[in-house]
Amino acid sequence: MPDRVSETFILRTYPLRESDLVVSFLTRDQGKLRGVARRARRPKNSFGAGLERLSQVRLSYFQRENRELVNLDSCEIIRSQFDLMQSYEAGVALDYFAEVTDQMLPPGEVNERFYRLLGTVLEYLHSGGAVWAAVTYFSLWAVRLSGILPEMKISQESQSIAMEMLTTPMAELTPREWSQSTASDLRRFLVRQMEEHIERTLITASALEAL
Repeated sequence: MPDRVSETFILRTYPLRESDLVVSFLTRDQGKLRGVARRARRPKNSFGAGLERLSQVRLSYFQRENRELVNLDSCEIIRSQFDLMQSYEAGVALDYFAEVTDQMLPPGEVNERFYRLLGTVLEYLHSGGAVWAAVTYFSLWAVRLSGILPEMKISQESQSIAMEMLTTPMAELTPREWSQSTASDLRRFLVRQMEEHIERTLITASALEAL
């Protein structure tokens, strides 16, 4: 029997040896972890489509003391993000959510609020919400939950949007026509804070700006 079964968002995977994958994932109860999914690159494996980016799964794994990587056993899909991939904008936003989460969170530190933030923005997109609203909300709260939100020197309209997002559940935000230009100065400001914090450039932030 696996040591643990955790509700998890898959953040990224990369190859290891001929048939294995290293998987970075965010659990509700253990924080961000990395593990090895053995034989996951073979046609017949115990993971199926569960290791796709930002899939929400129940992940079974073995965790050994003093080991950086856990051993992944299997997963059961709770919710796939496959239907969001029909939109190129939404697909780039998913890449951004995954990269920010993977880079901003330290390993092994429980952060259920960040886990719920991911769930909130994904549910919003599934319900037909605007991509740029989701990106802005996620960026603002990613910076806020990381404790690095300084005074925001941005336009009055963006200030108003930020204050509402910090005090109002996402599903209850004032309806507005969102475009890439809406609160763009706020998003650029937040990306700068994150990049200074992690001391590297967020690749997907540039991809968003290029849309």
